[in-house]
Amino acid sequence: MSKILIVEDEEAIAELEKDYLELNDFEVTIENSGDTGLATALSEDFDLIILDLMLPGIDGFEICRRIREDKNVPILMVSAKKDDIDKIRGLGLGADDYLTKPFSPSELVARVKAHMARYERLVGSHMKENDIIEIRGIRIDKTARRVFINGEEKTFTTKEFDLLTFLAENPNHVFTKEEIFREIWDMDSIGDIATVTVHIKKIREKIETDTSKPQYIETIWGVGYRFKV
Repeated sequence: MSKILIVEDEEAIAELEKDYLELNDFEVTIENSGDTGLATALSEDFDLIILDLMLPGIDGFEICRRIREDKNVPILMVSAKKDDIDKIRGLGLGADDYLTKPFSPSELVARVKAHMARYERLVGSHMKENDIIEIRGIRIDKTARRVFINGEEKTFTTKEFDLLTFLAENPNHVFTKEEIFREIWDMDSIGDIATVTVHIKKIREKIETDTSKPQYIETIWGVGYRFKV
């Protein structure tokens, strides 16, 4: 069951919204102040948030801004204020829609369903989790092509990244320099073996604490390299 948070200081309006949403099989939580609304929005997971603009404590603009720093949940902002500047400001802070009071409960339900369906489509197609490899302090984000060593991001060239990822995806497997060259450079290795050696050296300088005693990429003398786990 989808969960919705209503942040609304007028209890009668909040209860009416809750009744209509529950009739449409939504699970609803109500908060009547800006402070509790923000705390609940950040500490719990909701599928959509209905956010009043004028609230005691923290106003809806600030709540919207703070939520957007941490979450992508759809936000439907509601207000009795009809000024376009407020609508523009709310949407500019990350709200997905703006309803002006009074509005019919059926319109609210229709908007909620539309935004949730749109968000679910986006999550399904464009917001998949990144493909991550994590090994002993090394975090390789294959989707974003970023590498973090003990939490610190390091810059890698395209081939350095591809080579590190290839070895990390095949831990403890010994690859010859010829095999590595064919895999990463996609061509025969005649006359180009030194390219692999140079790239391994550069990668070690970025990931190893002591390049003379590598903890990750190990040289297997007379054969090639392997990524130790």
